[in-house]
Amino acid sequence: MTDNNIAQICGQLKKADKIAVFCHARPDGDAIGAGSALTCALRNLGKTVELYCEDKPSEKFNFLPVADSVCTEFKKDAVFDTFVCVDCADVYRLGKFADVFLSFKGVTVNIDHHISNKRFAALNLVSVCSATCEIMSEIFEVAGFEINKDIADLLMLGLVSDSGNFTHSDVTDKTFKIASVLRLKGADVNKINYNIYTRQTKMRALLFGKVIKDIRFELDDKLSFVIVHNEDIKDIDDKSITEGFVDFGLTVDGVEVSVSMLEVKRHQFKISLRSKGKVNVNSVAETFGGGGHVLASGCMLFGDVEEIIDKITYAVYQNL
Repeated sequence: MTDNNIAQICGQLKKADKIAVFCHARPDGDAIGAGSALTCALRNLGKTVELYCEDKPSEKFNFLPVADSVCTEFKKDAVFDTFVCVDCADVYRLGKFADVFLSFKGVTVNIDHHISNKRFAALNLVSVCSATCEIMSEIFEVAGFEINKDIADLLMLGLVSDSGNFTHSDVTDKTFKIASVLRLKGADVNKINYNIYTRQTKMRALLFGKVIKDIRFELDDKLSFVIVHNEDIKDIDDKSITEGFVDFGLTVDGVEVSVSMLEVKRHQFKISLRSKGKVNVNSVAETFGGGGHVLASGCMLFGDVEEIIDKITYAVYQNL
């Protein structure tokens, strides 16, 4: 599928009457921000809108009124004319909703900022930038959707969380201009920053200390690994507690790529990769069927720990 322009996407959103909005599984701040903001705006126009995600937002997002608006089960008798997927490079990241999306007979829309996006919808708006909420903010401007304080907070959540608090190299002057507009609309940057980057539970602090003390280095210290075993989190319901662990490696002098390995099942690991810029970790992730951004990507790998470390080390070495 080819890309569509923003006017076409806005036209479909304004024309639609009954819309289902989808976020990827284990939603991050950008997915929740973009999906919830669009849901709120369309509902404010009197449209029927439901927000779907395989997983409820993690506890750290409870400072915003979003958790209660997310449906984790698709209503069999639900009738929609438009499906919108946000912040999802591959339809299969929707988890159990992927088949629902692919079998839909109405209009499908894909709004995303990942370089690895598969253009899986009838209408695709894909622009590589700091966050899907950056694209969503432009949609609001072109479509004339109202941005109240609640919506401004949601859009700012996506900008802050996916830009690394405005520190990533894909942050541009346009990112800051959009952030400025959202701040004028009432977005509480201090509250968002505190809840996303500073606040943590005692349980997370203890787990972080346990994991970081065993950090591994490879390729003459250019590559770091933090490993979270299933045994470490077996009594923790919210597995998103490990979000952010991967970023620690990049604080170490000399490290170009940081990797976190989260054991989701025996011999199955969710891999997150981060880069300072020298290595395109999207290319590394694509080697294993994953993808994402040049500086932040992920994939799923199967095997024992040492086998997976060897595979990733070689893939990173090929991209150094």
